[in-house]
Amino acid sequence: MTTTPTTTQSLPPSKGKLWLAAIKPPMYSVAIIPITVGTAAAFGETGLFDTKIFGTFLTSAILIIAWLNISNDVFDAETGIDKNKAHSIVNLTGNKSLMFWLANAFLGLGILGILLIAWWQKDVTVLSIIVLCCALGYTYQGPPFRFGYQGLGEIICFFAFGPLAIAAAYYSQSQEFSLLSLAPGILIGISTSIILFCSHFHQVEDDLAAGKRSPIVRLGTKLGSVVLMVTTALFFFLIGIFSLFNLFSFWTALVFLSCPIAYQLVSHVNKNHDQPAQVSNCKFIAVRLHFFSGILLTLGLILPKIL
Repeated sequence: MTTTPTTTQSLPPSKGKLWLAAIKPPMYSVAIIPITVGTAAAFGETGLFDTKIFGTFLTSAILIIAWLNISNDVFDAETGIDKNKAHSIVNLTGNKSLMFWLANAFLGLGILGILLIAWWQKDVTVLSIIVLCCALGYTYQGPPFRFGYQGLGEIICFFAFGPLAIAAAYYSQSQEFSLLSLAPGILIGISTSIILFCSHFHQVEDDLAAGKRSPIVRLGTKLGSVVLMVTTALFFFLIGIFSLFNLFSFWTALVFLSCPIAYQLVSHVNKNHDQPAQVSNCKFIAVRLHFFSGILLTLGLILPKIL
């Protein structure tokens, strides 16, 4: 006599789903939003907008993020931290060398676009800033630095995708700097760093095994959830402060329409911070917060000039 098992195991993800997770389409918002917000800040203050430069810059930023995502998987494969990560692009292809050179090809194409902007403008300022951003991005996982393994990734992320990227996008339109662009740079830096911070909650064991001292490894998941709540609250508090001191117009209050996403993120992490399977999707909620708050901030920056 045979018996039917009373429990079933969940089926592993399909190859297509693993490839989708490896490519990380939602993560490309970290390329789109800084360039869009920086361009909007320049338009809002100067009225200048060059569609050719904006399109070229946006395409280059997406290519550079492709380099960053693929090269990070390559560098993680070297340390063994991704041995349990089925959607690592290196694990999927089984060819670390090919992925390394593909990443470099994306970087080369991205820098080529920035070189075009420098040639059109007869000015290497934007190129210099983006090269600095790429250098910072490399130090996150790349040897011999691997600063992300020391828990410094969020700081790198803040500057590279916040003040520096916003300043580069602003300058690409106006060929001048403005202290007013620092305010949106700080906000986008914070919202981008929140994405990276959230990516650590579900992989504490793997990080510990590989010697990676991420912020969540250092703080613990409970305190980490508190830090996330405070940082998210700070993001919206700063919008109010910047508006109060006339760095922003009242239109930037549109960003508060993203509060429900922020509440969902904070409450989800607070409830599931120590349950890797349940909290693993929090980084995608953080991506939604980053994207929609960035789009709303863009509207808040350009509407005063349009109206």
